[in-house]
Amino acid sequence: MLMDKIRISAVRYANTYPFIYGLKESAFSKRITLELDHPADCAAKLISGRADLVLIPVGALPQLKDYRIITDYCIGANGHVKTVMLLFNCAFEEIDTIYLDYRSRTSVNLVKVLAKNLWKKNISWKNTSEGFDFLNIKCNEAVVLIGDQCFEFEKHYKNGLDLSMEWKKFTGLPFVFACWATNRDIEDSVIVELNSALQTGVTNIDKVVKYFSDLGPIRGNILYDYLTKNIDFQLNDEKRKVINLFLSYLNNLNA
Repeated sequence: MLMDKIRISAVRYANTYPFIYGLKESAFSKRITLELDHPADCAAKLISGRADLVLIPVGALPQLKDYRIITDYCIGANGHVKTVMLLFNCAFEEIDTIYLDYRSRTSVNLVKVLAKNLWKKNISWKNTSEGFDFLNIKCNEAVVLIGDQCFEFEKHYKNGLDLSMEWKKFTGLPFVFACWATNRDIEDSVIVELNSALQTGVTNIDKVVKYFSDLGPIRGNILYDYLTKNIDFQLNDEKRKVINLFLSYLNNLNA
């Protein structure tokens, strides 16, 4: 009897290219169905039961009743990440309204944590949806923008703050944007295979860059530098503690 394939949802952005490469180019590909989604949709699929394993934004973890963080890999950064930005056209002190990118709960929560604890600013928060014009904002406003579009849109703004770097200033620590998690009973052997597949991508960035050379706004040497200098894929003990720290700030934020 054939086993059902494992349903995996992963982020569609360039920071996930090594993971996608590993999942598609390893033997593990025969055991899975892979869908590429916005970060918020990855979380929704796990919560609703439409996926078994997901690369989930850490800000969405509290929505899960039971979950297990699996694999030794994540989407993290230790300083500038370049693809999670606060963009604006005025002096930072003049910002009183921030539009929130609908595609990532983690980045939305991160900017709120920073506003309360680092910047000490009272902000009017505005949600966005698909079709929102991120380039058309007033002088006293700012936008949180995530993903590959940051490379395209940043030049249209006078000023910007890298939210990963702001977290580094605040805590002295790296940040974790997304991790692999499940709320299912997954066999340990499957997790071992998943880890191996992810390792295939993370340790072959040259091949990853070539594989995705014709996709998206980030290509060639810029993509290589981004994946090797801005994204930190290792989920070590320090980053696991960072996840717990960030979640504790979220609890205080919502208290």
